[in-house]
Amino acid sequence: MKTVHEVKEITGISKRALHYYDEIGLLKPSSTTASGYRLYNDYDLGKLQQILFFKEIGFNLKNIDLIINNPDFDKIDALKKHLKVLKLKKERLGKLIGLVKKELKGEIEMSFKEFDMTEIINCQKKYKKEVIEKWGNTTAHKESTEKTSRYSKSDWSNITKEADQIYSNLAKNMNNQPESDKVQDLIDQWREHITKYYYNCTLDIFSGLGKTYISDDRFRKNIDRYKTGLAEFMSKAIEFYVQNERSD
Repeated sequence: MKTVHEVKEITGISKRALHYYDEIGLLKPSSTTASGYRLYNDYDLGKLQQILFFKEIGFNLKNIDLIINNPDFDKIDALKKHLKVLKLKKERLGKLIGLVKKELKGEIEMSFKEFDMTEIINCQKKYKKEVIEKWGNTTAHKESTEKTSRYSKSDWSNITKEADQIYSNLAKNMNNQPESDKVQDLIDQWREHITKYYYNCTLDIFSGLGKTYISDDRFRKNIDRYKTGLAEFMSKAIEFYVQNERSD
């Protein structure tokens, strides 16, 4: 776990920005000390990296919030899009460096095409449209944004404690099969927790979350801090839960 000061030293992000991200619900720390100091884990830092990637591409904070807090957000797909834009920027920068080198050698060249941003701008516009259409307009996220915007620090503390308790109880029951009644009861509590505090966690959304717990390292690391292997255990338990609910 890292303090705001430590995150600032690692990332270069100001304390003011981190506090603001917390206040608007964009990036909330996973924990706080008894004195109220924010603490960030690896999952939080991974999320911050995504925020910075999207800012680099030109997204505003509102759109970034809509995207990365969407339960269906696909980090790998997003990174591929980031890479495409960054490569175009690298190519443009290379051309500008080449132009400067020619000038330094005395090779005067009245060329301005190297300054052209058209291709990059068009790529960014296309990217923004695709991303917002894909991840920025879900009912689940809108419901989550509306709910979480009303929570106080005390609310968040209680919500975090409840989530910690469910995770801890699941970790204690990893000696049981994911299909066992005890584990399934806890998985049902987890789904109810999400629905109560964030959005209506449908079976489709819950199934997607279960897969994300093992496909996204940020989720895996965050969950596995309770006990190694918990993310995979929960994924299997959720898969059984969804199948069982659909068959009823």
